[in-house]
Amino acid sequence: MDFRLLQTFVMAATSENFHQTAEMLFIAQPTVSQHIRQLERSLGIPLFERVGKRVRLTQAGRRFLPHAKRLLEDWNSGLEDLRAWRQGYTEKLQIVVSPMIARTSLAHLIHRYTRLHPDVDIAIRIEESVEIGAYVQNGDADLGLSRMMPGELQVEAHVLSRDPIVFAVPHNGGDMDAPLPDWEQELTTQTLLTHNHPGYWDELLLQLRQRDYSLRTMVVSQVDITKRFIEEGLGVSFVPRSAITREVFENRFMELETPGLILPTVASYLILPKARLSNTAKQFVEVLTSLYAPLLKVDE
Repeated sequence: MDFRLLQTFVMAATSENFHQTAEMLFIAQPTVSQHIRQLERSLGIPLFERVGKRVRLTQAGRRFLPHAKRLLEDWNSGLEDLRAWRQGYTEKLQIVVSPMIARTSLAHLIHRYTRLHPDVDIAIRIEESVEIGAYVQNGDADLGLSRMMPGELQVEAHVLSRDPIVFAVPHNGGDMDAPLPDWEQELTTQTLLTHNHPGYWDELLLQLRQRDYSLRTMVVSQVDITKRFIEEGLGVSFVPRSAITREVFENRFMELETPGLILPTVASYLILPKARLSNTAKQFVEVLTSLYAPLLKVDE
């Protein structure tokens, strides 16, 4: 079987247009038609019928499509496994990670793990924390690193670290010995960038409004964009301290104390399946335990 024919068939079935299929596969349109004819001859049945300038699957084409997709997936999986083997990898670890953890602590974890286990092929998927539990539960990842609890899913969640929320404002560029700005004035005169973390904003906003602060808010759902907006003078925000450590050190942000305000603490979580862990996942948990003990307690 020429797997190029299957690839062309699946793409054409998706687009229902041979011209678009040719553009997506970077081949000539007559080549697309040739591939489809070859596949139809091989199967002994038409797979497409023309409808004006477009094409659509015949009943046989619709029936064959899921089989073609599985064949392609198995083929690509085999190629990927062979590639990993040729590079010296003997095992694989699939991790799903929240964007914030990926940008802060993940590199250190991967450095530590790969030094100890250089024969493991690591695949990292970046997803929002709300999605991570489902990936682990469904077996699409060996483990997850998340900024929130996974809810009612059939997975285990273990606290890795706790992170205080702090009030971040842009650096004023003034004298280092000058007094810090008044946090209440910054809060009430600047735009408050909200909901960049899934865990604490509703309660924090309620607390602020109960104190009768006049707030102008803007929802910015990602911490990275929030940080960029703060740096550009577009607002201020309450963010996990670990997210702005570098910016504070480089005098791009200031962290202001908020007397009288009760700020929450958020956590990072290791998400594991209920089923037995793979060998590579156990090894990764060992690395995490060495870095985050005594918070992290995982039963073998």
